[in-house]
Amino acid sequence: MIETGLVSARFVHLAAALAIFGVALFPFYGDTRLVDTPAQIFHWRRVSLWAACLLMLLSGVAWGFFTLAAMAGTLSAAFDPDTLLSVLRESSFGPVWAARLVLTMVATGRLMRRIGDEEGRDPLLLLISTILLLSLALTGHTQANEGALGVIHICVDAAHLLAAGAWLGGLVQLLFLIVFTVRFPSADHFNSATRALTRFSGMGYLAVAVIIATGLVNAWVLLGDVNHLASTPYGQVLSLKLALFLGMLGLAAHNRFRLVPALTTGVKGAVPDTLRRLRRNVAGEQLLGLTVVGIVAFLGTMQPPVASFP
Repeated sequence: MIETGLVSARFVHLAAALAIFGVALFPFYGDTRLVDTPAQIFHWRRVSLWAACLLMLLSGVAWGFFTLAAMAGTLSAAFDPDTLLSVLRESSFGPVWAARLVLTMVATGRLMRRIGDEEGRDPLLLLISTILLLSLALTGHTQANEGALGVIHICVDAAHLLAAGAWLGGLVQLLFLIVFTVRFPSADHFNSATRALTRFSGMGYLAVAVIIATGLVNAWVLLGDVNHLASTPYGQVLSLKLALFLGMLGLAAHNRFRLVPALTTGVKGAVPDTLRRLRRNVAGEQLLGLTVVGIVAFLGTMQPPVASFP
C-alpha cells in the first residue's frame, strides 16, 4: 500500500512538473499564433497549466505523506507531527519537499491572472517551472553519492530532467495545436502548425542529445557495470525504459523526416491527412512518454545495483 501510493504520487508529480515546464517553454521557441483564435489558445494553455499545478500540488502532498509513512513503517505514523518535524529537520528530502510545495503555490497564484505576452511567453513562470523541475534532482538516488560524484550526479540528473521536460512537456502544447488545426482547417492554421512542428523538431534534436548523454552517465553511476543491466531487477526495469525511449525516438524520427516535410512539399489536398497522422504519432509519443515517467517513478523506489554490489 505504501509503496504503491509512493510510486503513484511520484508519477503524477513528475508528469505534472514536466508538463508545466514544457508548456511554459514552448512559446519561446515554438509558434502558438493561430491568427483568428488567440483567445482559445490562451484559454487552453491556462487551463492546462492550472490542471498541472493542481496535480503537482496534490501529488506533492501525497508524495510527502507516503514518504513519511515509508520512513516510519506505517501509514498512521505519517500523521505524527514529531515524525514530520524530524523529516523536515534531519533529512535531505524534507526541506526540498516543503520548498517545492511553497513554490508550486506561487506558480498557481501566478496563473490567477492572464499571463505572458501576445504569444504566451512568461519569463517568470518559466523560471518557476525550471526551478521546480531542477529541484527534483535533489531527491532520490542522487542523494546516495557524496563529494564530487554526488555533485556530478545531481547536475547530470537536472539536465536530464530539463531535456525531458522540453520534449515531453512540449508535446502537450504541440498536440493541441495539431488537434486544433485538424478541427479548424485553414491556410493560416496549416502554416502555423507547420512552423510549430519545424521549430519543435529543432529543439527536439538538442533535447534528445542531452537525454541520451545524461542517461548514459546516470546509468553508469547507478548500474556500475553494464552486466547489471540484464542481471539485476533494477537493470531489467531500466532496459524496459530504454526500449520505450527507442520507440519514442522512432515516432519522432518518422514525424520529422517523413510527415513534417510532407506538409510543405506534398500535395495540398493531402495536408489534412498528414496532420491527422501527425496527431496520432504525437499522441503515441505522449503515451510512451507517460509510460516512461511511470517507470522512472518506480525505479526511484528500487535499490540500484551500485548499492547492492560492493
